[in-house]
Amino acid sequence: MELRDISSSSSPSSVLLLLLLLLAIISANDVVSAATTPLKFGINYGQIANNLPHPTQVSGLLQSLSVNRVKLYDADPAVLTAFAGTGVEFIVGNEDLHNLTDARKARAWVAQHVQPFIPATRITCITVGNEVLSGKDTAAMQSLLPAMQSVRQALVDLGLAGKVNVSTAHSVNILATSYPPSAGAFREDLAQYIQPLLNFHAEVGSPFLINAYPFFAYKASPGSVSLPYVLFEPNPGVRDPATNLTYDNMLYAQIDAVYAAMKAMGHADITVRISETGWPSKGDADEVGASVQNAAAYNGNLMKRIAAGEGTPLKPGVPVDVFVFALFNEDMKPGPASERNYGLFYPNGTPVYNIGFDGASFSPSPTTSTFSASSRPTSTFLMGVVVLLAAFFL
Repeated sequence: MELRDISSSSSPSSVLLLLLLLLAIISANDVVSAATTPLKFGINYGQIANNLPHPTQVSGLLQSLSVNRVKLYDADPAVLTAFAGTGVEFIVGNEDLHNLTDARKARAWVAQHVQPFIPATRITCITVGNEVLSGKDTAAMQSLLPAMQSVRQALVDLGLAGKVNVSTAHSVNILATSYPPSAGAFREDLAQYIQPLLNFHAEVGSPFLINAYPFFAYKASPGSVSLPYVLFEPNPGVRDPATNLTYDNMLYAQIDAVYAAMKAMGHADITVRISETGWPSKGDADEVGASVQNAAAYNGNLMKRIAAGEGTPLKPGVPVDVFVFALFNEDMKPGPASERNYGLFYPNGTPVYNIGFDGASFSPSPTTSTFSASSRPTSTFLMGVVVLLAAFFL
């Protein structure tokens, strides 16, 4: 029926009722969209601190932010229990390489620390070790792949291989060359470990995880590394002469360097994920660039790009997959001051800086988040239509 037919056959009161009904539908759509639209980035939930909130409070906080992917460094049963029924996707970890190389012990660990929580808690990946290949422990390097294989076999034996995959997180320092990205190459001394590891990833279909921190590059050479380039802010960019691709930020260049390094080893069939990246809000006097302003710029700009579904210049059709480091400041982490100041939140649940987390709440039930209202422009337009229709009819 055309609009003029409605106006000629309906009373003003019935038209008003119709408009109010339309307005109610728009408002309901706003609420549903805001409450259910997940953010597209994950977050690292480290716990090296003595003042962190209870996991049930953390569950409420992350639900209020619509964060639906979390990475742990262990398989804390209190955390996994607190998130039961939330649908939040978990990566859990185990760094006990020595025991995991034993097939029986690997199976016992999976049976005790992973299997009981599935399916109530959605565990999708187990990381074995953390930055093993960039360390100096050759025994650990030699144990890494056998441990991953044991965990994988345990998942197969327990009927979980279709739900949970296996990976390990590497420092970007396993690259010997990262610039230009097309020349990316792994360190020669690590090739004996990386080649069979890549074969494993390709065989089981698990991602290659990289911890990448442009902050470290800027901190080491603030005179030669462009701050806008590492903070995702406007800059001329850097052109790769081999591919003619232009990079406007360091993180994307590092990702593509990893893809190039894998291709040089015969693998173009493995996905790269960023398992850690972030920027500290505070540091020691000699930690150039560690500030609230830079941390807010790095994480805020990164999250905008992730929300837009951006890919890297080499793989524009593959959205960048990132786990931000970290959820909370961790007051017991050793090392320079920056190590204790990567958190997006203080332990009391207040944001360290403003990047749109105004809806954060420790309430155990989900609440609306500023990031979640993806339908707001459409709803605003429809609201305008309602007002114009009201003026026309009444």
